[in-house]
Amino acid sequence: MDTKQSRGVELRSMELRTMESMQNNDDKDMARLGKTPVLKRNFGFMSILGFSCTVVITWEGFLVVFAQGFANGGPAGVIYGYIFVWLGTLCVFVTLAEATSMAPTSGGQYHWVSMLAPLKYQKFLSFFTGKIPLETAQTSDFGKKRTELVADVIFLGWLTVLGWQAFVASVGFLNGTMIQGLIILTDPSYVPHPWHGVMLFWGVIFFGVAINTVIGRWLPQFEGLILILHILGFFAILFPLVILGPHAQPSQVFQTFINSGSWPTNGLSFFVGLLGNVFAFFGADGAIHMAEEIQNAAVVVPRAIVFSIVLNGLMGFGMALALLFCIGDIDTALNTPTHFPFIEIFYQAVQNLTGAALMTSIVITLALCATVGIVATASRQLWAFSRDRAVPGWEHIQRVNSKSAIPVLAVFLTITLACLLALIVLGSSTAFNDIVSLSVVGLFGSYFLVAVLLLWRRLRGDIKLYPSSHDMLTNVPGAELTWGPWRIPGIFGIITNCFAVVYLIIIFFFSLWPPMNHPTASTMNYSVLMLGATMLFSVFYYFIRARKVYTGPVIQVDR
Repeated sequence: MDTKQSRGVELRSMELRTMESMQNNDDKDMARLGKTPVLKRNFGFMSILGFSCTVVITWEGFLVVFAQGFANGGPAGVIYGYIFVWLGTLCVFVTLAEATSMAPTSGGQYHWVSMLAPLKYQKFLSFFTGKIPLETAQTSDFGKKRTELVADVIFLGWLTVLGWQAFVASVGFLNGTMIQGLIILTDPSYVPHPWHGVMLFWGVIFFGVAINTVIGRWLPQFEGLILILHILGFFAILFPLVILGPHAQPSQVFQTFINSGSWPTNGLSFFVGLLGNVFAFFGADGAIHMAEEIQNAAVVVPRAIVFSIVLNGLMGFGMALALLFCIGDIDTALNTPTHFPFIEIFYQAVQNLTGAALMTSIVITLALCATVGIVATASRQLWAFSRDRAVPGWEHIQRVNSKSAIPVLAVFLTITLACLLALIVLGSSTAFNDIVSLSVVGLFGSYFLVAVLLLWRRLRGDIKLYPSSHDMLTNVPGAELTWGPWRIPGIFGIITNCFAVVYLIIIFFFSLWPPMNHPTASTMNYSVLMLGATMLFSVFYYFIRARKVYTGPVIQVDR
């Protein structure tokens, strides 16, 4: 008994020393970035893996939006497009994982662009990111002069912030309309009204904020639980669909292309239809913006991101095959009164109203739980941008609750904006969709700038090996660039970055296209309009206010 107790004490002591070592590493990483740690690091690998997997929810997302790819590409286009998007997404987030390991900060993309931006192209980049002055400062702690590149990344930061804020609204809207679809399935006499959807939208958003604030300290445990449900739910849908549903021939799935958008070629239709699969992998950078709440973030976040994309990709591919082989009467599914073809496909497969309702409820429940992580991510991104004095009212938004260590005001501002956007649905769901379309172009535009700049720096050899000993400022504007402890070395890293850049160009370009040729006002894609509006707003705010207070990522700690 004494031996067992002594071993237990020894193991506990080793665990405490390990946690203390990781905490010291995290504090050193934050100090190198010039930041003071203020958030509690409650997430470990499994909890942040659960967070990342359940924000992305690939197999659930595929069910919800597969019809977009089916209309432009057909079954074959969906399958081959999924493989292409999965590989492209993996390369993109391996690239972002390398940047995360270099600078594990909640700011994410706008911080990385500011640290990677080349001096010789300042004026060109200033068109996109604001004014980039260069000055030399005397820092007493260094005892010498250092060159500071003060990079104003207002536009990119606003793209990322508004992209995530729009994502919160879009997920709330999807959850609300899916609940209405479930009601229609079980009660065909129900007549949905826009205000019903708004009420459900608000209910979904308030659920997300309750988990993030009232029981915020248990968020890691909540995300770990949802990861288990995410995996179990996959099999709970897959088995009845495959066993009870109709089965198509392989040629009907792998060789059938559809061009419902009336595009000149099937190839063009295929690329337009990629966005359905893209949405199934959307939000994979959620864990990045939680980096300052994760233990050993420089290593754990990259591993969690990559593993979540592999795991979600496998489950999503399995669900894609199952759905397309068991699709049944597709015309009936596409014209279902529920407005969600997957609900009708479930019903055709099991031929039982209760069974179809239960399967649909699983998807809705997991999508509802994803809202929790999405609200958390959007609020942390807003908080980080406020900390760097880049948004109106930053003095207040950057505050962190002293007891919970949660940026409460940023959380409430996030859900307030989503609730206000929901009111647009009362007038026009088309107008609402046009606004939230910013989430795709905004986030993919920010990914692209990071990938291009990281590849450029890599090819020049500007990034040095991980600093194991010195504690000088690194990976901030004007300071030395160093790799983090996680990266893809050599030629494989270059190939990964190159493919990520090519993939992002393709997706960003086609994200601006309408779903069909010769669009009407209701089918037009207004993403480019929202992109331009964001640019005008960021430039306007820069000249009115931000240029007086925003000098790029704030250096809170001089080393």
